[in-house]
Amino acid sequence: MATNERNTSKQMLAEAMRMLERAEIIDFNGHFSARIPGTERVLINSGKSVRSALTVNDFVIIDLDGKLLEGEAVPPMEFHIHTEVYRRRPDVGAVVHTHPLWSTLFSMTDTPIRPVIMQASLLGEIRQFAKTASINQKTLGEEVAAALGLHRVILLKSHGAVIAAEGIVECFALAVYLEETARRQYLAQQLGAA
Repeated sequence: MATNERNTSKQMLAEAMRMLERAEIIDFNGHFSARIPGTERVLINSGKSVRSALTVNDFVIIDLDGKLLEGEAVPPMEFHIHTEVYRRRPDVGAVVHTHPLWSTLFSMTDTPIRPVIMQASLLGEIRQFAKTASINQKTLGEEVAAALGLHRVILLKSHGAVIAAEGIVECFALAVYLEETARRQYLAQQLGAA
C-alpha cells in the first residue's frame, strides 16, 4: 500500500469512527482496523485515542501478533479480535469492534436479531460468542474468529459486536445496519410483534 493509499485508509477509518461514535454505535473503547493489502500488517486506532475526535495521527500499524511497527501509541488491548480475524480470513479487509446499545441488549438475552429492515439482509447470519470477556488474549481472539467463521457479524455476550467485511465502507455500513435492525426489532417487540 503506497503512502497515499495508506493516508486515504487512515482518513476513511477516522471518519467512520467519528460517525459511529456520534451514532452511539462505538464508544470510547471501540476500534476499527484495515488490513494493508498484500501484507500481514494492520492499520488500527490507538487504544487511548479519543474516538469522537479521532484523526489520521491516531492510527498505528501492527503485525498479526500485535507488534507495533509504525507509530508511537499503544494499540487497543483487544487488537486480538482484529488480528485473529485477518489471520483466519484472507477475504476480510476491515474489522470494527463496537459497543452498541440495542444489539448488545439482544446478546445479553440470547435473543436472535432478525433482519427487520431490508438492509439487514446484508448482515447474513449473526453469530453469538457466549463468553463475557474482554478479548485481550490471543486465545480469546482465536475463539472469536473461529466462532465468526465465514460470517460477517458476531455478537459478544453483554459486550458488543464484531463486524468483518471486504472494506472500510462496507464494514461501517454493516455496523449501522446491525444497530438499526436491533433497535427496530426491540421497538416492534414492545408493541407486541412476535
